[in-house]
Amino acid sequence: MNKYYKGCLSLALCAGILFLPSCKKYLDMDHFFKDRMNTDSLFTNRDYSEQWLASTYSHLRSENADVASKGLTPFNFISDDMFFGDRDDKYRKYKNGEYDETWDQSSWSSCYQGIRKASIFIHNIDKNREMTQEEILEKKGEARFLRAYYYWLLLRKYGPIPLVPDEGIDYTTEYQNLSQPRNSYDECVDFITKEFAIAAKDLPLQHTNREAARPTKGAALAARAKVYLFGASPLFNGNTEMFDLVDNAGRKLITQTYDEVKWAKAAAAAKDVIDLNVYKLFTAPFNSQDQSATQPKTIIPPYDARYSDKAFPLGWKDIDPFQSYSQLFNGALAFTANPEIIFSRVTEQSSEGISQMVLHQIPYSLKGWNTHGITQKQVDIYYMNNGANVPTTPRVTGFTVNNTDYKPLPAKVSLQYAAREPRFYASVAYNGSMWEGTSARKVEDRYKQVFYYRGYSDGKQPSSPAFHIRTGVGIKKYYNPFDSFMEGGFVVPKIEPAIRYAEVLLIYAEALNELSGNHSIPNYLGTGNISVGRNAEEISKYLSQIRIRGGVPDFDQSIYASKENMRKALKRERQIELFAEGHRYYDLRRWKDAPIEESTPVMGCNMNMTEDQRDLFYVPVAIPSMPTIFVKKMYLWPISHGELRTNRKLTQNPGWTIFN
Repeated sequence: MNKYYKGCLSLALCAGILFLPSCKKYLDMDHFFKDRMNTDSLFTNRDYSEQWLASTYSHLRSENADVASKGLTPFNFISDDMFFGDRDDKYRKYKNGEYDETWDQSSWSSCYQGIRKASIFIHNIDKNREMTQEEILEKKGEARFLRAYYYWLLLRKYGPIPLVPDEGIDYTTEYQNLSQPRNSYDECVDFITKEFAIAAKDLPLQHTNREAARPTKGAALAARAKVYLFGASPLFNGNTEMFDLVDNAGRKLITQTYDEVKWAKAAAAAKDVIDLNVYKLFTAPFNSQDQSATQPKTIIPPYDARYSDKAFPLGWKDIDPFQSYSQLFNGALAFTANPEIIFSRVTEQSSEGISQMVLHQIPYSLKGWNTHGITQKQVDIYYMNNGANVPTTPRVTGFTVNNTDYKPLPAKVSLQYAAREPRFYASVAYNGSMWEGTSARKVEDRYKQVFYYRGYSDGKQPSSPAFHIRTGVGIKKYYNPFDSFMEGGFVVPKIEPAIRYAEVLLIYAEALNELSGNHSIPNYLGTGNISVGRNAEEISKYLSQIRIRGGVPDFDQSIYASKENMRKALKRERQIELFAEGHRYYDLRRWKDAPIEESTPVMGCNMNMTEDQRDLFYVPVAIPSMPTIFVKKMYLWPISHGELRTNRKLTQNPGWTIFN
């Protein structure tokens, strides 16, 4: 019998999954194979092979989803931009670094199970006699993508991890010899990116509607660019601060020498995706009249001679920037109709992730949980509609008196929220926001203006301390105007944007900006080279598309001319464009900005103020229930003591305890 199949315990030992009592329970596949068939006969059958691959896909969900609200993946909520407010004690421990080696560890075993299943599939699917050679190559490409992606999820969370030998592990080996040390970060990057490149060669450019959730050539190449980007970033590229991250023999796992070529590889990898000419930024057509009753009113950017009279991508004459950004996430587009989504782990039919986000975002008075919110820092990071910074010293005072003077703001809203860029209105639920909820059966349950003042049902009050937005600013991203939990209402199905084209353009711009010289990097096929270097015109060509789609002008030449100014602008652009998509936590760490950004006090509106004290409500105050701290150990997630006991060559991340 094939050693992969019968030797499941041996690989489990190496991967730190000793707690599973039997091969049958570990594989979670034997209910398909009641006759205990071996892999030789298993993979000759099409149905069994496809069931095995489907089981391999299953590890992409739940604990490995970036955008979720079930407590399984907290990283979208424990940075400096957004938060969850329904579990105060748990949130406080995350932010104070009081979590320990037992917290959020299911992804380790889940990813290694997925890696193992993918490896078995790759090494056995050629035995299939019911698939064509083309089908076998494509399925093998899918399994190789999944294996690389699971390694990537582990690398992003834990740092350097053990790379299991591709040929598997012999279960007859002595127990003490099954242990495996961590590979270096660069070794992990090299292996994962090569695997993605191989997968890309066998995967199709596009799938049919029925198979839309499966990875494509673009998904493999885009994921490859993400891995290169992290490997080039300050945390992992010449970081002497991490000298104490070592393997069991004392070998340093993060290089102590900076290498610019890593940025060049990231840029070239992003260009591989761009050059496929498959993806583009989604844009909604401009509507000169107010939208129908089911959509918010069109937000028209102020006239700018550089953009207002030109069609996209040179201008916004023919697009609606607000709807272009909002509809990307709110379910208005089917997966296959969205030209920007490259890969998603949660389909429209899934009940995980995004639907839970909406439940937590919708106000308590509208039968939502009213617990996901935005920090004042995130509120202020959005630009004004002319591209200027938001005035904060002093802040704008006053309130709207009707719903026409400061569109799209309704009456009684602070002028601090007036004349903002369209992405602000598509993402932020400011105090006094309108929640349309048009799927609700009763007319009186639709178009509800919601305030967070003390004493209001959605504000701070002793009777329901858990159900209020801690900062007085909620989240609108992913919300669709149809969404309602009131009688007769429903939530529009949505997809998770695991990788989208705007992110690829941001990767390309960031990597190019960090280059000092010119580099020639082989393309993923190895058939030619891609030339990359810091070129302001090239950066602007792609970065400006994101800005213009969002209804704001491109950056001035003074920004493009300076690497430092451009770096600062790019970080801010990622914080805005990729908000609530699971990036910020990891971005701050790879940039080594977390010690400052995540230790800065969380500010928000003064939730102790009533509507009669509304002027004071908008004076930012520190939120006492949301402490902040950052210490070195918080760069990487701790490895559980169970894994360390099982794999004696595995070493702990710096600052975290090891078992006795």
